[in-house]
Amino acid sequence: MGVGVNTTDPLAATVHGTNPQNLVEKITRLKVYASLFWKEHCFGLTAETLVDRAMGLQYYGGTYGGLSKPTKFLCLILKMLQLQPEKDIIIEFIKNPDFKYVRVLGAFYLRLVGKPVDIYKYLELLYNDYRKIRHRAKNGWETVRVDEFIDELLTNDYACDIALPRLPKRWHLEEAGMLEPRVSLAEVELDDEDEEDGKAEADEDDAAQGHLASNSALPAQEEPGEPRELGRTEEPQVQGASRDERGGGRRSRERQASNLDEKRDRGRDPSAERARRSRSHDRQTSHRRDRSRSRDRRKDRSRSRDRPRDRSRDRERRRDRSRS
Repeated sequence: MGVGVNTTDPLAATVHGTNPQNLVEKITRLKVYASLFWKEHCFGLTAETLVDRAMGLQYYGGTYGGLSKPTKFLCLILKMLQLQPEKDIIIEFIKNPDFKYVRVLGAFYLRLVGKPVDIYKYLELLYNDYRKIRHRAKNGWETVRVDEFIDELLTNDYACDIALPRLPKRWHLEEAGMLEPRVSLAEVELDDEDEEDGKAEADEDDAAQGHLASNSALPAQEEPGEPRELGRTEEPQVQGASRDERGGGRRSRERQASNLDEKRDRGRDPSAERARRSRSHDRQTSHRRDRSRSRDRRKDRSRSRDRPRDRSRDRERRRDRSRS
């Protein structure tokens, strides 16, 4: 092993007051230096060529097996601590939607060297990534999701066999005005659904009122251009007919017109239309009730996920109060 092969870049700045490589324990560093992957694939890497190695990752982890061999993921983390790439490169790692292990690599490196505000700002975005990733543990393999790994980085003190730097609680930064309150994506979706439901109900009410208004305005008499009803024939006028006979024919025609108007009114009775709208409204109400229940279940799952963090936050607050 030549001089300077495993040393930190001379232009690299100190992290948390120490050499960046010291964030990895010495015994772990020595195992990484002695690994075959480090000697063959990490020698001579730069910040640009490191991306190719990161894209070839198939899992993440710290050490594995009885001899605690370092994983490729851990070797690349140590190489990044040596090179100390720029912050913009790390942000691009985290925002990469195509390669999930590149995203995980950037998130873990930012958790080691980043400032608390940047850590919460960029890592909380990955709570919306639910893709599965493979974790190589000491005793075998396991499958986790990206958001679970991010939650481990933000809440635990140890990950991938590396002691993580201390991270202040989020509510401390919120009280100091350094962070805005976090808004969950699930809450935003629920608010959007509520707005859509309100608009749909308003449209339904307007349509129902329009139907009632149209049914109530029935015509009082026949239009001038309306075709004559079948069966209604004018009686021929007979010369010399008496006045009483002419009056009786006119009254019979008026009575027949009145009967036709009553039949038309009965045919347009709005009770059947109201019954149909009532059944449609019942189906829509049942559908909205089912959607409301599903939203409640999602809220319960979100609360159950946030409950451990709330308990830890309460313990931290009580500890701070007891100290003061």
